[in-house]
Amino acid sequence: MEKILDLKTVHQCNGCAGTSTLHPLVSVMDLSRVRWDCTQVRFGFYSVLLVKGDCRDYSYGRESCDYSNASLLFLKPGSAFEINPDCMARKEGSLLAFHTDFLYKADLGKHIQDYTFFSYNPEESLHLSCREESKVQCILSEIRQELQHPIDAFSKLLISRHIELLLDYCRRYYERQFITRSEARQALAGKLERLLWRYAREGRLKDRSFPGMTDCASELDCSEAYFLDLLRFETGLNFYEYMQSRKMDMAKTMLLDPRKNPASVTEELGYPNVQYFSSLFKKLTGLSPMEYRQAEMKSL
Repeated sequence: MEKILDLKTVHQCNGCAGTSTLHPLVSVMDLSRVRWDCTQVRFGFYSVLLVKGDCRDYSYGRESCDYSNASLLFLKPGSAFEINPDCMARKEGSLLAFHTDFLYKADLGKHIQDYTFFSYNPEESLHLSCREESKVQCILSEIRQELQHPIDAFSKLLISRHIELLLDYCRRYYERQFITRSEARQALAGKLERLLWRYAREGRLKDRSFPGMTDCASELDCSEAYFLDLLRFETGLNFYEYMQSRKMDMAKTMLLDPRKNPASVTEELGYPNVQYFSSLFKKLTGLSPMEYRQAEMKSL
């Protein structure tokens, strides 16, 4: 039977770990001491879980090209996390919890949304090398030390800066993980291209029914946040820019088919009219659609 543990405050989370509440809005807990008497836990605050070891019971999406020293999971307020109490009870690591109220008037609160990995799925966790884990542990230790200090006017400033530093390192490590997952990056373009051509074959582009972010993320079996970050890392483009670029590539391919002309390509790809399509095509390629066809046919 499913049992949900609903932790609304940092103090409640401290209670599960048998940890004293040194600050009502921030805490760093020993993960192995947390009592997971549930099948699912919902955090009412930001949570960063550092899980040590090879995680045979919980791979969190680890692939053969990933490090296996430790994993980092990021949960935004209101997120539910499924667990196996028997497995998690054996896990060493740390749990960093900080409430949204702690971010009020803090610099971190102004751009916490930039750390998009808080919207990733657990299967898209960050897998750390020994060196990376050591850096994370070092920053968590600094936060622990600051929490030991009596709360004063500098507490929020110093603790929030340490948290921000930790999250910035995690952004770096996620980019490193994108690099090492070369196969996943290479598969991105192929899967999106097949999705677009499927839309074209089904005539859905004629009505400007373009694949949305949800469609693309589903095609890649990942969260929207992970998909957009991977796309930006791989191409340097946002979602709209990438789709328009791929659409123009499709137009180039279609123009090489002698059965098609600018009018049919305009219709199939859902451009407003031939004049708009021809003008945009020449702006991007330096050639009109027919000039492009003639130039390409000569080069064959």
